[in-house]
Amino acid sequence: MNVLDKIKGILPKKENAVEPEIAPAPVSKKGENIIEIKGITKVFDGVTVLDDLSLGIKRGQFVTLLGPSGCGKTTLLRLIAGFETPTEGEIYIEGTPITSIPPFKRPVNTVFQKYALFPHLNVFKNVAFGLKLKKVADPTAKNGVRKYTKAEIEEKVNNALKLVGLADYGHRDVNSLSGGQQQRVAIARALVMNPDILCFDEPTSALDPELTGEVLKVIRELKSGDTTMVVVTHEMEFAEDVADKVIFMANGVIEEAGTPEAVFKNPKSEKTKAFLASRKNV
Repeated sequence: MNVLDKIKGILPKKENAVEPEIAPAPVSKKGENIIEIKGITKVFDGVTVLDDLSLGIKRGQFVTLLGPSGCGKTTLLRLIAGFETPTEGEIYIEGTPITSIPPFKRPVNTVFQKYALFPHLNVFKNVAFGLKLKKVADPTAKNGVRKYTKAEIEEKVNNALKLVGLADYGHRDVNSLSGGQQQRVAIARALVMNPDILCFDEPTSALDPELTGEVLKVIRELKSGDTTMVVVTHEMEFAEDVADKVIFMANGVIEEAGTPEAVFKNPKSEKTKAFLASRKNV
């Protein structure tokens, strides 16, 4: 049993989740697109950051977004997650347009560069935060929905912490943790909500080199099941080893996309070649 299968075993089935704001759509199967980006343009203060970009991401794919700083990869990730809205174009999840859907109502969870943990809450309460707000279907409850019980939350949080190697850390103050441990808490907080799509925005960029490996190891172990993962990263070796699809961006457009073998070993774009050559010298 893989890591995501384990955590899905302790979370409610997707069909029990209450998401009335998103119209029902056929659930994509593995190999079919779960995310479709059509003609997206994003302009900030007169500067075009993404320019008429279209992309499909299949259910269960592990996709890495690569490119120089300022190329638009983090903006693209934020559009998928709902933290930005496109100037033009539309994004679809399971065939449903989601531009008007706020982040907390999308089947997407995001792990940020800076952890974004609540400093006044301990590890357990940080991971449990979203679960305390979430409602699940229950025909015996008033209005047919209820919140998780304290026992349910405790079980789910403890299992999520175990999956990221922090089983005995629930009581700890997050400020007492190393950067790598804090990032693993952030991953547990995303996992415990059982999203269809997990986004990572340069999850190791704020870490010292010796802590980077422990976070990449956790992400590597999550590559399984039907969960779709979209990762912005500068870790070339990690992207080449783990990704199903590599997307290289430059100047707000997709310069090249393909398998790691194709992009890293036989790039077609001159910009891709130049970028990869520059990274070898870092």
